[in-house]
Amino acid sequence: MKFYDYSARTLQGKEKKMSDYEGKVVIVVNTASKCGLTPQYEGLEKLYEKYKDKGLEILGFPCNQFANQEPGNSKDISEGCLINYGVTFQMFDKVDVNGANANSLFKFLKKKLPGILGGKIIWNFNKFVIDKQGRPVKRFWPFTTPEKMEKYIQKLL
Repeated sequence: MKFYDYSARTLQGKEKKMSDYEGKVVIVVNTASKCGLTPQYEGLEKLYEKYKDKGLEILGFPCNQFANQEPGNSKDISEGCLINYGVTFQMFDKVDVNGANANSLFKFLKKKLPGILGGKIIWNFNKFVIDKQGRPVKRFWPFTTPEKMEKYIQKLL
C-alpha cells in the first residue's frame, strides 16, 4: 500500500481519499484539543496559510489515546478548532493511532517512519511529512513546533 491508497472520514462525515492530495506536500498530524501542545494548531494553521497556494496540505486526526485529551465528538472538535485556533486545514474523525484499533493510515506511516521507539506514537502532535510523490519522508516529534518544520517544508515545496 501507498499513501494515496488510503482514505479517511472527515469531521463532516465524508470519505476523503488521500489520492486527492497527489502532487502536494502533506503533513499528517494526530491532534488533541486539551493538550499542552494544542497551541500547535496555531502554528500549523500559519504554515498552511503561508504555503497552501504552493502545494502544502495539512491533515489533522484527533486522537483520545493520550490522557483523554480529545474527549469531544466531531462537532465539539470542529467548533474548538475553528473558534480557538481558526483552523481551515482538513480535519478528520477521531482515530486511534496505536494498538489493535489503530487507524490503517497511521499503521502505514509508523511502519514507513518508525522513529526511535519502534513505531509507537508517544503523544499528541506527531507530524508525518509526505512528499509530492506520496512518500513518507520525515517524522517530527510532538515537541517540534510547526515553526521549526518550516525550512524543511520549503525545500519539499
